[in-house]
Amino acid sequence: MKLTTKQIAITAVLLAVSIISQFFKNTSVFITGPVINACIILAVLSAGLGCGIILAAITPVTSYFISGSPIMSAIPAIIPCVMIGNILIAFSVSLSKDKKGNKLSLPVSMAAGSVIKALFMGISISLILIPRFLPEQMQPKMSTFQTTFSVVQLITAVIGSIYAYIIWIPVKKYLKNES
Repeated sequence: MKLTTKQIAITAVLLAVSIISQFFKNTSVFITGPVINACIILAVLSAGLGCGIILAAITPVTSYFISGSPIMSAIPAIIPCVMIGNILIAFSVSLSKDKKGNKLSLPVSMAAGSVIKALFMGISISLILIPRFLPEQMQPKMSTFQTTFSVVQLITAVIGSIYAYIIWIPVKKYLKNES
């Protein structure tokens, strides 16, 4: 996969936005999560699936270092599961990227990607990793952690999809005029 300068620049800007949003994670996951999901979706739409996958893989790592998540420190296997969840939403959106004439294909792919991401993370993290590997001192917070990696992921992915769709409308026109 050969990336153009434009693709690298778009991905870098969206990564910067994602990283800045991660400083607000301790304020609310409902700030950070939607911004990151929107950035991943916008990367796919404006720079291609490869750039979306790059962002999907990098953001969980930067999140771990910036927020110092105790659950990710206790169960490091959560990080690759978040990466895969992000890649699933990116892949879902890429399926509708070039469909012309069908105005519903993008919102449907965003919704489907949000559900697929939440299901994957809910099963792999909430139902498998957390019950199996959560340290005893963190057991009282198990239901909170499970909700965070399932229901909250669905909500933040849907909100991020809405943000991305709203932002994509003028960006798509700009990119079309630039070509």
